[in-house]
Amino acid sequence: MNIYNTMTREKEELKVKNNKIKLFVCGPTVYDYSHIGHARTYISFDVIVRYLKHEGYSVFYLQNITDIDDKIIKRAKERGEDPLELSHRFEKEYLNDMKRLNVNNVNFYARATEHMDEIINQVQTLIDKGYAYDTESGVYFDVSAYEDFGKLSNRNLDDLQDNARVQTDSNKRDPKDFALWKKQGEEPYWESPWGNGRPGWHIEDTAITEAYFGPQYDVHGGGLDLIFPHHDAEIAQMEAASGKKPLVQYWMHTGFLNVRGEKMSKSLGNFITIKELLEMFSPEVYRFFVLSTHYRSPIDFSEEILKQAENSLNRIQNTGKNVLEKYGEDDLPAEDKVDVLSMVNEFKNEFFDAMNNDFNTPIALSSLFDFTHKLNKSLNDNAISKDSLKIILDTFEEVEDILGFSVVPVNDLSSDLSDELLTLITDVRQELRAKKEWDLADKIRDELASLDINLEDK
Repeated sequence: MNIYNTMTREKEELKVKNNKIKLFVCGPTVYDYSHIGHARTYISFDVIVRYLKHEGYSVFYLQNITDIDDKIIKRAKERGEDPLELSHRFEKEYLNDMKRLNVNNVNFYARATEHMDEIINQVQTLIDKGYAYDTESGVYFDVSAYEDFGKLSNRNLDDLQDNARVQTDSNKRDPKDFALWKKQGEEPYWESPWGNGRPGWHIEDTAITEAYFGPQYDVHGGGLDLIFPHHDAEIAQMEAASGKKPLVQYWMHTGFLNVRGEKMSKSLGNFITIKELLEMFSPEVYRFFVLSTHYRSPIDFSEEILKQAENSLNRIQNTGKNVLEKYGEDDLPAEDKVDVLSMVNEFKNEFFDAMNNDFNTPIALSSLFDFTHKLNKSLNDNAISKDSLKIILDTFEEVEDILGFSVVPVNDLSSDLSDELLTLITDVRQELRAKKEWDLADKIRDELASLDINLEDK
């Protein structure tokens, strides 16, 4: 299996000890609803993990949750909320979005606020080793002390001071130095040897990965926009603290998502949350849309393109439905009139060759299209035996497990539920709300939402 390594700019053979992979992917800063760009990255890595597991690898997939940050504090002040209550509310929304998108392979979500001891210890280590210094406003990483800074991005170090997350501060030795610990007197803050405050953006990731993986691990993933300065800063912090290189063996990054050819932003009016997306299209359609482009390539979102993805997925699923219906018939031939096994083997060879080549899902999907197209004629001619239909169904199930959407569509629960049963569920929930048992009522609502049954309280 070959994967593209951002550090070397080359495809490399995946080599890990004992087929065990430690994978970390940067999680969201939860100050708002997650957007479709987040979904693109997390769907991509979900499929990567699914395929690695299919191929016999044992994967521990760790993701952080940035639940304290300047953006969170600013949004909380605007709304008159407690910052942690706001971030944990949007964290819950994020996890619900992931559940609806069938992103379910993360082993553990690590909150920054629950790893303050690890963060403080790592900052202290960097101070002790001469890579960080304490000032009136905070503790800063001395970029000049780490000679390899920027080796992932190959960016000029002078570019760092122009980055939005590096703020001008007269207390810094150099404008390019970035905060490890920000001192502040207002809540929320945590006690530290340097005074009350909270962590900077970069330090939480390395403190968390060191806690679970140690100073070195196998794969680090995230969006292309995080390479500089965030991932460069992670490398500098951890390698400086531990004295071990490299921090990560393989770096993997997803490409940018644009909306109608433009960068997604609220100022342009083209910012789309996952919540809004799933009001227009099913989760399976969006997964199919994401996988139709290679994870490293830029992807352009528009309703027209999503409609095309929906039509393409429907064609595949219609074939899957036809295979299942044909399998249930009695008047099937005792033997195949076509070489079904050759068709299946050809498809699987093409599919797995594509996935082994840096998880090339567009080519894998193309092979699935070709396979279903060939099947349709044989199905119409009643040319496939029951045993071979079972092999096809098993093959479709294998593909479903890897890609995370159905090839053989199951009955939609919402269409099968009787009016009486749905009424019973909503009546029970209303009684819970009347008794102010909000958590259980919300859980029922969220579980129904994951089945595309959306309740609105009015």
